[in-house]
Amino acid sequence: METLLLKKGPFKERPYKLLELKEEYFRALASVVDLERVARFHGVLYHDSMGGAGGGFLREFFRYVDLPIEVRPIREEPHPLFHGVNPEPIPSNLGVTQEIMASVEPPSVAVATDGDADRVGVVLPGGRFFNPHQVLCVLAFYRHSKGLKGRVVKNFAVTWLLDRLGERLGFRVTTTPIGFKWIKGEFLKGDVSLGGEESGGIGFPEHLPERDGILASLLLLESIGATASGPAEQFKEVEKLVGFTHAYDRLDLPLERPLDLSRLLEPRPLAGLVPVGVDTLDGVKWLYSDGWVLFRASGTEPVVRIYVEARSPDLVRALLRESRAFVEGV
Repeated sequence: METLLLKKGPFKERPYKLLELKEEYFRALASVVDLERVARFHGVLYHDSMGGAGGGFLREFFRYVDLPIEVRPIREEPHPLFHGVNPEPIPSNLGVTQEIMASVEPPSVAVATDGDADRVGVVLPGGRFFNPHQVLCVLAFYRHSKGLKGRVVKNFAVTWLLDRLGERLGFRVTTTPIGFKWIKGEFLKGDVSLGGEESGGIGFPEHLPERDGILASLLLLESIGATASGPAEQFKEVEKLVGFTHAYDRLDLPLERPLDLSRLLEPRPLAGLVPVGVDTLDGVKWLYSDGWVLFRASGTEPVVRIYVEARSPDLVRALLRESRAFVEGV
């Protein structure tokens, strides 16, 4: 590209004008968020922008709407190597934030946005990671309680608590292959309340047919202010309503050769669980009465991902351990 540009000869300097869109963005956020409910949040909001593009946005938004909410930055300074971590808001990259939150008391909470701030992770007081499945359930539950109707769209790797929540509350849940483009397609069809993926990308169709980690953070804060309950307490309400406790983890295994998913089409007993079905919407998902295991080759890295949801952390660990042994033996 540089060679082609040089062939065109010297460039003449021309007048230019900076395009400032931050105020327009803040105006759009303010039209979606209930600021009176956000104002009822009386804790400190910690924002780990992971050296990415979201640095300062939450603090500046509160200044724009004149809300006296304290935002304490973590890794706000832009960094070409994202302060030495992969800028994905998952526990392995959030050690700094978890360490800070270990000594913090409720109702304070921490949010982490990824490199381009379209995904969100949450860390609770005490340093516990609150995963995107839980965030999605809390937001779906809260938005339904506000009277915002419509489908909830999730990808194939997202918790089935959302399906059960929809059955209890009367909203439809649409499941798509993995990749936000599929969720966006459902947004464009209409009748959607929100959509999200297991990696923390959450979108709201009244805003944009795209993910937005800043807006997701603000709406989570709104739910805390409105309910006077932290994210963990709100999620416990969801679990109680649907009658299922949630635990989740993911394992990435390097691939030395392409994985033949056809050899996984026959589900096997794992961790003492007997399979009740299989789903092949995107990868191969083994279904059990108390959980599921999804095997899927990454579309961006030479790895196979094993996603597991079950009723307890111990069962998740056992399913991951036995799933890994099975894949490595295939």
